Amino acid sequence: MANFVDETHQSFSHLSSVPPMTTSLPLYGVLRASLKDSDESLNPFPFSISSYRRIAIDPFVTEKLSAEQESAVVSNIDLCRDIITFFTSCGNKSGYGGHTGGAFDTVPEVVLFDAFFRACPDKFIPVFYDEAGHRVATQYLMAVLDGYISPEFLRFYRKGNSKLPGHPELGLTPGIQFSSGRLGHMWGTINGIAIANPDKNILLLGSDGSQMEGNNAEAARLAVAQNLNVKLIIDDNDVTITGHPTKYLPGFTLEKTLAGHGLTVKVANGEDLTDMYASVRGAVIHQGPYAVVAKRSMAPGITGVEGTSHGHDAVNATYAIPYLEERGHKEAAEYLKLATKTSDPHPYQSCGEMTAMRKVVGQTVTDILSSMTAEERKEKVMVIDSDLGGSTNFNKIQGACPDIYIQSGVMERGNFAAAAGFGMDPNKQGVFSTFAAFLEMLCSEITMARLNRSNVFSHFSHSGVDDMSDNTCHFGLNHFFADNGLEDGYDTKLYFPADCNQAKKVVEATFPLTEINKGLRFVFTTRSKTPTLLKEDGTEVYGDDYTFVPCKDEIIREGTAGYIISFGDALYRSLDAVVALKSGGIDVGLINKPTLNVVDKEMMERIAASPMCLVVECLGKKTGLGSKFGTWLLSTSRAQSGGSLCKFGLIATHHEGCGGLWEQAYGQGYDSLSVQEKVKSMLSK
Repeated sequence: MANFVDETHQSFSHLSSVPPMTTSLPLYGVLRASLKDSDESLNPFPFSISSYRRIAIDPFVTEKLSAEQESAVVSNIDLCRDIITFFTSCGNKSGYGGHTGGAFDTVPEVVLFDAFFRACPDKFIPVFYDEAGHRVATQYLMAVLDGYISPEFLRFYRKGNSKLPGHPELGLTPGIQFSSGRLGHMWGTINGIAIANPDKNILLLGSDGSQMEGNNAEAARLAVAQNLNVKLIIDDNDVTITGHPTKYLPGFTLEKTLAGHGLTVKVANGEDLTDMYASVRGAVIHQGPYAVVAKRSMAPGITGVEGTSHGHDAVNATYAIPYLEERGHKEAAEYLKLATKTSDPHPYQSCGEMTAMRKVVGQTVTDILSSMTAEERKEKVMVIDSDLGGSTNFNKIQGACPDIYIQSGVMERGNFAAAAGFGMDPNKQGVFSTFAAFLEMLCSEITMARLNRSNVFSHFSHSGVDDMSDNTCHFGLNHFFADNGLEDGYDTKLYFPADCNQAKKVVEATFPLTEINKGLRFVFTTRSKTPTLLKEDGTEVYGDDYTFVPCKDEIIREGTAGYIISFGDALYRSLDAVVALKSGGIDVGLINKPTLNVVDKEMMERIAASPMCLVVECLGKKTGLGSKFGTWLLSTSRAQSGGSLCKFGLIATHHEGCGGLWEQAYGQGYDSLSVQEKVKSMLSK
C-alpha cells in the first residue's frame, strides 16, 4: 500500500488489494472528460485537506476537552461539513443525486471518535460503521483524509463507474471497510464483530429512521443479553424522507425504546460539543452496550434546508452555493454553477416520450380510489406507507384520500403484515408500497399473507438496476421471491409493465377487488423513466384501444428468426435492438411478458418452435424470468413429444453495480447494442 495512506482506520475486513484512487489513473481522465473541459479554469477540489487536524484524545483519561482540543475539533467539524456539502451538492447538480443531511449531521461524533481511534487504537475496531448507508459521504470523506482517494474524485460522487456509489460497498472503493445500505441491517452485524472482538469498543453510527426497523429490536436484545461492547451514537434529527417521525409515528421515542430493551441511554444535544463529548465519552468508558441519542435539526446551519426533509437528499445547489459563499468557499460555489448532467447517448428507435411508470401507478390508484365514495373507501381499502410514498407516488393517495392512508415509518415487515391483516376479509384489501429491493425482507410475511388468504395490492418501485445510483444494495432483482407459495395456494400475480400507458392499464385491470381479481398482486416499476413504445406505423403500442389481459404475453414485433422475450425497462432497449436487427436483415421478433410468473402456454409453444429465444431482463440472472424459462420450454407439448427446441439465451443482471444512472444497464449488458450482438452470436451472423 502507498506510503501516503494513513492506516488508522484499518480493520480485519478491509480489502487492501483495492488500490488507492489517484488522479494518475485512467479512470480520473475518463471522469474529467465527461465535463468537456468546463472545469478547466476552476479548482477541482477547493478545500485544504491538510488543514484537517489529526488529533488524538484518550477518552479514558480526558474528562473534559482542553481549549486547544476543542478548537481542533471545531475546526475539523467545520471543514468536514463544508466538504460534505460541496461534493454531495455536486451529486445534486450532476443529476446523480445523493444524501447530504445525515452525513452532515453526524460529523461531530465522527470527528470525536476519529480522535479516540488515534489515541487508543488497541481499544477500538477503528471503523465508522453506519447503519444508514446513504450517509456514505462520511466514508468517502474519511477515505480521502486517509489518502485512499484523491480528493478531486469527490466531485464525481455517485457518477457511473466512479467507484463512489450511493452506498458503501466493500471491495469496490478503496478505504471502505464495510457494506451498508438497507436500513436496520447493521446493528446485528456489529454484534457479531463485538463477539469476535470482546476487548474492543465497536462504534455504530445510528439514525432515527434506521432504528424503526424490526431488526434493531432483535439486535438490542442480543447486545444487552451478552453485554456486548457496542456503542450507538444515533442521529435523532426527526426527519425522514416523507416527514417528521414525531408527527407521523407518535409514541415512538428512541430513548424509551432502547432503554426498554435494557440499554444504558444518554440523550445529548448533538450541536453542543461539551455535551456531546461528555456523552460519547460516557459511552466508551461504560462496559457493555450504550446508546447516545443526539438530538439536532437536520442539516443544522444550512439556510432553507435545516430541519426539513430536503436535507435528506443531496442539498440543492440553490442552497449549497450561498452556504459555501458565506463560509468563504467561493471557488466551491463557482464549481456548483457548472452544467455537469449526463444522459444516455443512445437514440432509441420506436420510442416516444419518457415518463415515469412509478408516478403513473400511484396516480392511477389515486384516481380509482377517488372514484369511490368515502364510505366505500373506508370500508374496503387501507393504504399504508413505509416512508417512501414520495418515490412510489402513493403520497398522491395521501393527499386525495387521507381517511384511508396511514403514514407509517421505516417498518416494511410490519406494514405489509398490517396490510395483509386488513385484507383477510374477502371484501377488503390492503395496499402497500416500497422499493423492490426490500421485497427480500418480506418473504415470510408474504407467505403468511397467502396462507391467510389475504388480499393485498402492492407497488414495488425502483425495480431492476436502471437509474440506481444507490447501487447494488438497492437493486430490485428478486421479484420471483414474492411468488413463493405452492401451486394450490392463494392467488399471486407479478406484473411488470413496459411503459406508462401499459402501467395505467395494468393497475386499472388488477387493482379492483373482484372474484377473479384477488389475492396478492404485485406491480413492479422502475426508478427510471421509460419511453412510450411505438408500433411500426408510429402509433402507440398501448394506446386507448389496448386492453390488458392478465397472464397473456404480447407480441410487439413479429419475426421469423426467433424471439426476444422481455419486460419493464429492458423492453424498450430490446425494441430498439429488434428495429436495428431487422434493418440489417435479421428478422427477429419481440414479445412482452407483463405477467412475469404465469406461463402463457400458447405463446410458449410458439417460442419453442422458433429458431431462437433470448430472454432480456433487468432482474437477477439467478432468480429472474430467465432462470425459469428453460424449464417452461422443456414443459411445452413440443418438447414433451420429442420435437426440437429453439436455441436459448439469457441476458440479465449478473454483476455488482457500476454506480450511476443510465450507466447501469450498460454495466449489466442489456443495452441495445449488447442485445444485438447476443442475437447475432446466437444466429451465427
